[in-house]
Amino acid sequence: MSGILGQADVPAVTETDVYTVGASLVSGVIISICNRNSAVTSVRVSLRKNNEAASDKQYIEYDVSIPAAGVLERTGVILSAGDVVTVYSDTTNVSVNVFGIEEVL
Repeated sequence: MSGILGQADVPAVTETDVYTVGASLVSGVIISICNRNSAVTSVRVSLRKNNEAASDKQYIEYDVSIPAAGVLERTGVILSAGDVVTVYSDTTNVSVNVFGIEEVL
């Protein structure tokens, strides 16, 4: 499968799982975060290996500022079966799209 793999309108101050790789799959993804606010927002992105509990080692972005009406994008992210993309924002009005390709192992 290819295209949009996960989407979320992230609630404020809540860790939100946006995409989980299915069983027997590997994925190559792009993570795009859009700040729909008229002010700067701060976001975090973590990759949880095989759906393990959240921990500090999983962050690939931490309290990164996105300007008003701005976008943060991470490309070339390779994930294995059970891996989870999780996003946190300090405000509402933040959209996350994970898109790419899934292939059977």
